[in-house]
Amino acid sequence: MGRTAGTPKTGGREAGTPNKITGTLKEFVANLIDDNREQIVNDLQKLRPKERLAVLERLMQYVLPKQQAVSGKVDMGELSNNLVITYKYKPEDCIFPHSEDELDLVKDGIDLRNK
Repeated sequence: MGRTAGTPKTGGREAGTPNKITGTLKEFVANLIDDNREQIVNDLQKLRPKERLAVLERLMQYVLPKQQAVSGKVDMGELSNNLVITYKYKPEDCIFPHSEDELDLVKDGIDLRNK
């Protein structure tokens, strides 16, 4: 029977203590790679470009964090309520813009014109 909820843990490793086998295995693999760097580079150069890229892609996950897809939803009704129009010319030079080229549609530094 297991311990009842709320009672303190007894025995086993303390929290934060690394597993000895994992630590020694990581050290072994790191030393193996470090001692064979030249051979690994030579083996990579012997691969066809497609195979070499596949190996490098697999290795990259251990160096670069994976990026997650980002999506956004824009409520154009809300955006149009907060629209700020900045004229390129002084107001006295241009009472009303003659074309889209004479004004900048800007919201939070984002150009809203379709280009």
